[in-house]
Amino acid sequence: MTAPVASVTVATGGTQANVVEARLGTAKLEALRASEKWAQEQWAISKPFEVSAPKPGEPSPPKFMGTFPFPYMNGFLHVGHSFSISKLEFASGYERLKGKRVLFPFGFHVTGMPIKACADKLKNEIAMFGPDFENYNEEEKEEKTATAAAWASEREAAADPTKIAKKHGKAAAKSTGLTYQFQIMRAMGIPNAEIKNFTESTHWLYYFPPGAKEDLTNLGLSIDWRRSFFTTELNPYFDSFVRWQFNKLRAHESPKVKFGERYTIYSPLDGQPCMDHDRSKGEGVGVQEYTGIKLRVLLEDLIAVPEAERDLVKGVPVGKALTAPAFTEALAGRKLYLVAATLRPETMYGQTNCFVGVDINYGVYAVNDKEAWVCTERSAKNMAFQKLFEEPGKIHQLGEVKGLELVGVPLNAPLSPFEKVYTLPMEGVLVTKGTGVVTSVPSDSPDDYITLQDLKKKAAYYHVQSKWVDSFFDASPAIISTPNLGDRAAEFAVKKYKINSQKDKMQLSEAKAETYKEGFYNGTLIVGPHAGKTVQEVKPIIRGELIESGDAFPYSEPEGLVVSRSGDECVVTLAPQWYMDYGQEGWKQLAEQCLADMETFSPETRNQFGKSLDWLKQWACSRSFGLGSRLPWDPKYLIESLSDSTIYMAYYTVAHLLHGGNLDGSKPGPANIKPEQMNDAVWEYILLRGEVPADTKIPVATLEEMRREFEYFYPLDLRVSGKDLISNHLTFFMYNHTAIFPKKHWPQGVRVNGHLLLNGSKMSKSDGNFLTIRDALERFGADATRFALADAGDGVEDANFLEKTADDAILKLFTEREWIEETMAAIDAGKLRKGPFSWNDRVFEAELNKLVDATDKAYKAMWYREALKNAFYELTTARSDYRKATTGQGVGSSALEGEAYEGMHEGLLCRYIEVQAIMLAPVTPHWSENVWSKILKKPTSIKDALWPESTATPDEALLSAASYIRGLGSKIRSAEDQAARKKKKGTAAASPAAPSGPPKLHLFVASAYPAWQDQAIQLLKTTYNESTKTFSNQEKQLLAQAGLMKNKMAMPFVASIKQAVDTSGPLAFDRSLGFDEMETLENNVDFVRRELAILKVGEVKLIKAETVGEDADELDKRKADMAVPGQPTYRLV
Repeated sequence: MTAPVASVTVATGGTQANVVEARLGTAKLEALRASEKWAQEQWAISKPFEVSAPKPGEPSPPKFMGTFPFPYMNGFLHVGHSFSISKLEFASGYERLKGKRVLFPFGFHVTGMPIKACADKLKNEIAMFGPDFENYNEEEKEEKTATAAAWASEREAAADPTKIAKKHGKAAAKSTGLTYQFQIMRAMGIPNAEIKNFTESTHWLYYFPPGAKEDLTNLGLSIDWRRSFFTTELNPYFDSFVRWQFNKLRAHESPKVKFGERYTIYSPLDGQPCMDHDRSKGEGVGVQEYTGIKLRVLLEDLIAVPEAERDLVKGVPVGKALTAPAFTEALAGRKLYLVAATLRPETMYGQTNCFVGVDINYGVYAVNDKEAWVCTERSAKNMAFQKLFEEPGKIHQLGEVKGLELVGVPLNAPLSPFEKVYTLPMEGVLVTKGTGVVTSVPSDSPDDYITLQDLKKKAAYYHVQSKWVDSFFDASPAIISTPNLGDRAAEFAVKKYKINSQKDKMQLSEAKAETYKEGFYNGTLIVGPHAGKTVQEVKPIIRGELIESGDAFPYSEPEGLVVSRSGDECVVTLAPQWYMDYGQEGWKQLAEQCLADMETFSPETRNQFGKSLDWLKQWACSRSFGLGSRLPWDPKYLIESLSDSTIYMAYYTVAHLLHGGNLDGSKPGPANIKPEQMNDAVWEYILLRGEVPADTKIPVATLEEMRREFEYFYPLDLRVSGKDLISNHLTFFMYNHTAIFPKKHWPQGVRVNGHLLLNGSKMSKSDGNFLTIRDALERFGADATRFALADAGDGVEDANFLEKTADDAILKLFTEREWIEETMAAIDAGKLRKGPFSWNDRVFEAELNKLVDATDKAYKAMWYREALKNAFYELTTARSDYRKATTGQGVGSSALEGEAYEGMHEGLLCRYIEVQAIMLAPVTPHWSENVWSKILKKPTSIKDALWPESTATPDEALLSAASYIRGLGSKIRSAEDQAARKKKKGTAAASPAAPSGPPKLHLFVASAYPAWQDQAIQLLKTTYNESTKTFSNQEKQLLAQAGLMKNKMAMPFVASIKQAVDTSGPLAFDRSLGFDEMETLENNVDFVRRELAILKVGEVKLIKAETVGEDADELDKRKADMAVPGQPTYRLV
């Protein structure tokens, strides 16, 4: 199956170029790229990514196997691909650090129509323009179409409210804005002289996969390339695997592959079903099933009235076109019907008329020699391919009539209480939805109700006779009773949503959704022989009766516009075909169990899987043309592209033995097995512990080795993908695994992501703003690109790749490596401190331990932006704080002259560098490899390293103390800045005379909170209910009883505590600091003084607030009274 493409655009106006130009020179980029090349050369030698199952007798370490949906190879990979791939790449790097044997294989998908369609287009273009397209006129005007936008809105309007709407952002991103295939190839950078070779489908298979491998290798991906392959019968080994899979599905005790007539999207030009990946437009569009209602035109009534005596519509006699001699001659005695498509056959009891669009051109089509139907050409084309016309696939048009010419025509409507109804005009009838003829049930359709109301009020304006409208509207029967909308749901909804006319489209849409859902889920029929039955129960019954009586027929059409890659507008056909019987009750239950046991990493993903399992039914799995594997029992059919890619992850486990080193299986691999030897019995032995095949020439030891590979690496631990594939591939993936494998080999986890934006712009290839992996590597190198991918986002919502982030990462990574080199040089020169840890050392060690744990949790949850934040940003900040505390140096600061600093600890810095290199290795492996192997001179690769162990449980008290100390200086400086601004404005209170010489800072430190605050908190706690997490709001009375209301600060204080409890829970009642404030200050008094260098503080004096006596000056007493634990007060003297 084809990988989901998170399509990409960038902001216009040269954003990409500007980012690169803004970088001052390329020396840092070139230095990083040189180190990336070196690291990749080392990995090419050591082959850390080529892993195999343990041999008999060897230790069996834990394993991790993850896969990404193999991308379709009709072009180069772009950053949208790399975004999804990066999730698996980062996971693989992390799991390797956790001591697991990691398998990350990668294949290439070439099954289906896209490649063949592109090759055929090139053949046509060469015939048109010459082998080098020399006859193409660049200036010629090329035809454009606007139907796609109209289809999008009409599809929304046409949606059945009882169905789940599937929206696909990827489909809209496929357009390149280029007319011809050769232009697309040129835009990829393929030389003009090379393009002609792509007229052969096989050329694509040998051109793009090697390019993808090169790009992904240069990006530093940890892929075992021995296991790579491409699909289709051109790879006989993979072909044998797919044939085994389908034989297995068909031979199941409850067959999963079946044959029969079914409705499917179909390309008349291609002559075969057009599935999702065969489409240039309409991916995700399914089949909409209707009931076609036949409303017989009462021609005899029309003919009985001379034209001169008939009612007029805009001056023309009613039905003139239908009674014209030429028309009646063409009709040749056939009965004439207006045919309408409805989703609600149970409402036909309430028909009062039918509607047409006055400006629509309707065709009159011969069904056979007895009937002719009036409908749109598009719907007639669908009907022809559903065998509703005498000659399947062909249309016999007898004539054409304008919608206006049908207004006033009398009809007989099946199940209507009225013997005769009339054709009336309606605004907004669509030619792209249904048949263009609309049944009218004003009791249950807000659209019908408001239209009839308009016609009744403005009969002359709409050119209708009151007798066609009024009596029918006034006497329209109630047919369905609902608990919330009554038995006239449409009238209720029109009034509820204040709808005044047909032009109130938004309100009508909301009213329609509500009435349809209420009627379907809660409605009860109150008329006819089935009165008393629920709508859900009676809908199929009435539909069946109408069809059986000849008053209706089954009709289907695409939910929206579908265009095949051959450029053909698709229809729905009723055709015999092989299909997967998804939705089969027992099978569905297994898939639901698989989902229940599977890690999905987000509730949104799990919910979408649940919806997909609910709506997914039969799926056509065969086609006649294109590339692929053939159905083993019916080789005239090829297996379609979403069906040959459901369990191929199992094939990865043995691919390297079968044909390792070549994608097409043209040469046997290390197992020396010929393709024809891989029969069903062999696959059964390997994958399902079958018996040793009696007739095989494959050595048993070889078979056992392949079985060992499969059973060691399976089940699949992780599947990463774009969210688009939940509704098809990923659901098929679960279904097929449960049908073929025992539960122990069902998939363990699926992680999906949203689409990728580039610099905040929506995806649009047609803008020309597009970033391939190759271009990203050229601009930013591998690690900076990976850095930006990790930072882009992790949820199922759309993510954002910022080129500025990638560009900034170049400087960040270069600067950090430069600092590491300088630090290691200082260590080698013996310039750093050793021995016992100081207070600052212990703080830094605690921060390292906390970040190791936090980063571990982020990687495990696959939150890579959070992992990057911890492993790089937070870690370097902790290092900078430590450096500043121990050396005075840091960003924007330098050591103060004459100050004595303790210096940094050698062992602690070595640990920091090792921890950082390891924790960044999943994201920036080249950078980490260089730090690990070249700078730290470790004897083995970073790929052999293990996740760092915490040296101790993070000391939260110590970390709180450090945070307190680091913030204290900033608070004092801010307070002094604010005082200076007030003084400048003349609003500050008079201050004591400035001291002579450097000022001293008196810091007043309280050891306890004021007694009234402790008392207030104890009272407040009695009003708190821990089970409901609410307050009784009785605190005011309690405070008054305790005499605390005399203190004006009491109520504001209590309010702040309540707010803290509401936010953080009952722990907020406990205000203890967790550390000794005075001891912390005594250990860091010099640091505090240095932090106040800008104030020229010469000395910091720590004063216990409780020791300030009555004989102290008033300012000291006031400052001491204001101090509380954790919030010391100060005075400059």
